[in-house]
Amino acid sequence: MSVEVTPRGKRGFEPPRLPGALMSGIVGLTLVAHRVLGDRMRVRGRPLLRLETVGARSGQRRIALLGWFPDTVDGSWLVVASYGGAARHPAWFLNMARNPDKVWVEISGRKVKVQPESLGGADRAEAWKGIVALSPGYADYQQKTDREIPIVRLRPVDATAGA
Repeated sequence: MSVEVTPRGKRGFEPPRLPGALMSGIVGLTLVAHRVLGDRMRVRGRPLLRLETVGARSGQRRIALLGWFPDTVDGSWLVVASYGGAARHPAWFLNMARNPDKVWVEISGRKVKVQPESLGGADRAEAWKGIVALSPGYADYQQKTDREIPIVRLRPVDATAGA
């Protein structure tokens, strides 16, 4: 299976549009903070992983810091493409869908190549319940938008490299 881009919504949170240089600076500072703080840095109470993708349009390497959840099925990682409840999907999700063979995570100082896979149906519903139980703020994101917020399983390509 691969990453399925579901339809974007008609309503949702609108992230602020910042000049490119300012956004690059903010992202850079966040990445530095993550390098310094490591696993102590959290978002909505969740530990972070560093996701590396290849841009869907640019072909350039892109980095995002994301909260993650343990996958109870096989020790993989789950990430949520919430974008704060926006009507559109986050860029990292679109990058992953376009280039699913070029995705890596760095977690606890360890870089691992992963195979992304969208969850759907009962698998998604079960994962969503677990995610909201661990981090109730994600339910708020779903209330802000009418799109189904995607959940992606990041399975290590080398099965011995799981969390």
